[in-house]
Amino acid sequence: MNVIIIEDEIVAAQALQMLIGDVSPDMQILAVLQSIDESVEWFQTCPPPDLVFMDIHLADGSAFMIFEKIQISCPVIFTTAYDEYALKAFGVNSIDYLLKPINKKDLAKAIDKYRNFSFQPAYNTDLINKLLSSIKQNTVVYKSYFLVPEKDKLTPLSVHDIAYIFIDAKMVKTVTFSGRTYYMDMVLDDLMRQLDPKLFFRANRQYIIAHKAVKDMSLWFGSKLSVNLKIDTPERILVSKVRVGEFKKWFAG
Repeated sequence: MNVIIIEDEIVAAQALQMLIGDVSPDMQILAVLQSIDESVEWFQTCPPPDLVFMDIHLADGSAFMIFEKIQISCPVIFTTAYDEYALKAFGVNSIDYLLKPINKKDLAKAIDKYRNFSFQPAYNTDLINKLLSSIKQNTVVYKSYFLVPEKDKLTPLSVHDIAYIFIDAKMVKTVTFSGRTYYMDMVLDDLMRQLDPKLFFRANRQYIIAHKAVKDMSLWFGSKLSVNLKIDTPERILVSKVRVGEFKKWFAG
């Protein structure tokens, strides 16, 4: 049985090869591919394998871009360190997925699923197309830049320059790591929807803070947390008792 691995992390690829050798010695690994371009070229020049193990996040982009460039009719087992792709809905006979770090038990179960099903290329392709469509529909694109008014012009402001956003006298202000302040013509709720929640946290009704701006935290009265930033703030930023757990999870995530 011929297999290829699409994985850009050398250590992860080697670990998967060893697991495959233990679980299914009859599988022959034809190639280990590390990028979208390399994978596309391989499929264009080589006969299709019996099975593909494919990492979702590659160095040059999402592995799903491979399916946009070429048609892959053989079954695919996706591997990923993230579970946000709702792949469980497609963990059916024709497609499965494994969360990293991959263990032998899960790998054996996925391979058994492959062996116990008679694959039809058209059916497999249809499932992949549905998967791609679902992911595109559920992919949220967050802002990289805001255009902020400054005198008689609009200035591009990178979200990576933002330390915190707050309300001051009913005005929304954005403060950068360099200490500059910009006025934003939006409410905090709308801004938070446009910011990546991995990078920003709504600390309270007045403040949105950037992850990389957090210096440390202090325990405060009433089981609250006082968040101290790397730059000065006009007042203490408090996270309420009921949101302390959510904040800790966000910061440690």
